[in-house]
Amino acid sequence: MAHQIPEDGTLLPLMEEFYTIQGEGFNTGKAAYFIRLGGCDVGCHWCDVKESWDAELHALTAADDIVAKAVTYPGKAVVVTGGEPLIYNLDYLTKKLQEQGILTFIETSGAYPLSGSWDWICLSPKKFKAPRPDITPFANELKVIVFNKSDFDWAEKYAATVSPNCKLYLQPEWSKAKEMTPLIVDYVMANPKWEISLQTHKFLNIP
Repeated sequence: MAHQIPEDGTLLPLMEEFYTIQGEGFNTGKAAYFIRLGGCDVGCHWCDVKESWDAELHALTAADDIVAKAVTYPGKAVVVTGGEPLIYNLDYLTKKLQEQGILTFIETSGAYPLSGSWDWICLSPKKFKAPRPDITPFANELKVIVFNKSDFDWAEKYAATVSPNCKLYLQPEWSKAKEMTPLIVDYVMANPKWEISLQTHKFLNIP
């Protein structure tokens, strides 16, 4: 029986939710409550949460219940991730979070239309399903995962589509970090508009 996910976003396929420290990108080191939604068809072969791809595996959960739990933590920031969260209408969820004084952050590939009201949009475009051109101007942060040398040119392609105020990050793919990190260091030194993002949560051994 396939999930009937309401179009108004009042029920969402919740894979997991946890309170932790944001590990990567601009908001590294800050406490945040993560909401991971199931469902993704972008299909990155190096994805570290492949179990998030099938929305059917994850129970439909009331957005009101998600908000009620998020409110109980001292950190007033929620990161909505996936999967690919923009498969769903996130207007209701973000409205309810913001009504509670919680900052709303999203991590998205940009492959689906933008919904929701966001304090911070982290766009992490993927080669497997390119971001929509109507999303890139809204990105506060562009975070490109570097898996091989060709990813630098690809990163520049999307850097040209974001706003001038967008923060630019290159992040080594975890399994390739040993090979890619020295290349990223050299690239950022030569192209200082970029910064390095590391998956610090993996060094800290936290989720």
